Amino acid sequence: MAFTLYALIQAVILGVNAVAVLHEERFLSKIGWSVDQNIGGFGEEPGIKMQLINLVRSVRTVMRVPLIAVNAVCIVLLLLFG
Repeated sequence: MAFTLYALIQAVILGVNAVAVLHEERFLSKIGWSVDQNIGGFGEEPGIKMQLINLVRSVRTVMRVPLIAVNAVCIVLLLLFG
């Protein structure tokens, strides 16, 4: 299997899918990544952990609907071109 642009795009889509299916109460809170555990003070810079939590929540919120369409296009392309 050659390393192509399509393979790279599939890997990115797979990673975004993996982030999108993470459930906050069932998985993230067990490893200490829930939002209510990391309350910072006013004016403090958020740490890397809080920024990653916000990134996961943003990906789950914003990319939910576009991922359905992108996954459907990838499935159709795989069915047509193998």
